[in-house]
Amino acid sequence: MSGPRGLLVLRAGALTTVQDRGRPGWAHLGVPRSGALDAGAHALANRLVGNPVDAATLETTLDGVALRALAPVTVAVTGAPCAVRASGRPVAWGEPVWLPGGAELEVGRAESGLRSYVAVRGGFGVPAVLGSRATDLLSGLGPPVLAAGTLLPVGPPGRDPARGTDGAGAGAGPAGSAGAGAAGSELVLPLRLGPRADWFTAESIAGLWRSGYRVSALSNRIGLRTEAGPPLRRARGGELPSEGMVLGAVQVPPDGLPVVFLADHPVTGGYPVIGVIPEGPPLDAAAQARPGTGVRFVRAGRN
Repeated sequence: MSGPRGLLVLRAGALTTVQDRGRPGWAHLGVPRSGALDAGAHALANRLVGNPVDAATLETTLDGVALRALAPVTVAVTGAPCAVRASGRPVAWGEPVWLPGGAELEVGRAESGLRSYVAVRGGFGVPAVLGSRATDLLSGLGPPVLAAGTLLPVGPPGRDPARGTDGAGAGAGPAGSAGAGAAGSELVLPLRLGPRADWFTAESIAGLWRSGYRVSALSNRIGLRTEAGPPLRRARGGELPSEGMVLGAVQVPPDGLPVVFLADHPVTGGYPVIGVIPEGPPLDAAAQARPGTGVRFVRAGRN
């Protein structure tokens, strides 16, 4: 079977979106960044099929996705470890997989972590908005959340796909496996204090390094919410005027429980930011942390 290059969505899963590296540089116009939450797993999936790092992939949530290839394509699945099947036959996770036209790709439920990434050689060729193909759930920019029956165009192929990998995405493992989502694991987040650490008591900040929290079920692509830890107490009252927010900012709402801003975070906020988690593997791991996972904040660099 052969036809136009594309993938047909047979099963969309709980939440599957098109993602790339997002649309940074538009915050002054009120446009959020968005993009893949686990940037390392997204980059790895593209590398495995020979795409540039900014090619669009699919980001699944917990229970995967099912697709049908309309023409022969090469795909790769990274991020949260899961069973991968091609027309019912087990195939490799974390490696390039060739699909003949008509073959069905089944990306199964995450065995640990939350989010898997599906790359196709040539990238998903949905229309770009402000230079990005990313779906932004906060602003509504980009393609809609995938639904069964959606036809995803595929761009022209680039270089030959890779074999194997020497890099990793979030957590521990050879191909971007999601260690932070494993049962009994702990998410450790390095935190640089500021710009509003002086809004909190010295006792609260000292307690932050000693205390543990849990990932809340209310977490989403906008932010990782915490629960079950000691509320952070303010040293000063009053309202804070809205100010710019960055990826990894840790904002403290009135309940005192930290919120870690992820890719779909707003560009401004009115609650004090006690510190910022640097971009890189820690935020990738936060994207993979399931509800109930332990969270611990540690000092990052010189605060």
